Parts: sequence; structure tokens; C-alpha cells
Amino acid sequence: MVTPGRYAILASLEIAVPTVDYAPRSVRLAGAMVCVQGLAGLTFVIMLLAGGVSGPGSNVLGEAAYFAVLTAGVLACGIGLLLGKRWARSPAVVVQILLVGVGWYALGPSGRPEIGVPLMVFCAVPLVLVFTASARAWSLGITEGELEE
Repeated sequence: MVTPGRYAILASLEIAVPTVDYAPRSVRLAGAMVCVQGLAGLTFVIMLLAGGVSGPGSNVLGEAAYFAVLTAGVLACGIGLLLGKRWARSPAVVVQILLVGVGWYALGPSGRPEIGVPLMVFCAVPLVLVFTASARAWSLGITEGELEE
């Protein structure tokens, strides 16, 4: 038998119902682009393992493990942005800035503009997308109208 005291305890509990927080389209598009970069990294890890012959002074398994960890981080950021998780925005920005630097190196010192320019453009687009007004308002948890310029 249930005593009336139990109902009073249940009635006094405040149950938080999770709300769905949809990210703006620009954030989801940036997340998709970051996921593509993560899939490219995964392809690189697979190719490294498939074609890697460990010779003296080289450790293909260690190198593949290192790039696998980095790739997992990039994929986590991309999936986080796709799912509308605010924590994924800052790491995704850091990854994009680092990859723009890789593109700059390919463009300049390496003399490979056919690789550097597309890479820099593909990494600059998510940067622009996560800094739009709607994306900034979303990251702060406010509406776009509350955003003060």
C-alpha cells in the first residue's frame, strides 16, 4: 500500500525534460564539412595501414594510431556540430585554423597551389559558417534578435 507521503514527494520533484536545441543551418553545414574532413583523415589512416611497410626507423602503426586519434577528434567535432552540440564549435574552429595553415604551407613553401588553394577554401568555409550571426547567437544560447553588434 502506498502512503500519501510518497505522492507528496513525487509531486514536489521537478523533472527536467530535455529540450531539443536545433542548430542553425550554417552550423549543420559546417558540421557536414568537418565530417568530410574527418572521413578524409580516416581514409588516410586506412591507406597508411594498407600500404605501410615498417622499415628500420619507421613505425607505421604508431603513426597510424596518432592520425587515428586526430581523426577521431575531427569526426567528433563534425558530428557534434551536426547534432547541435555547442561544445563542438570551438574545437572545430581550431581544427579549421590549423588546416588553413596546412593549405598555406602547400600553397607557399611546397609550391603546390593546386592542393593548397582548394584546401584553404574548404577550411575557410566552415570558419565563415560558424561565425554567422545565427551561429553566434546559437552558441550563446540566445535568439538572433538579442545579439548586440
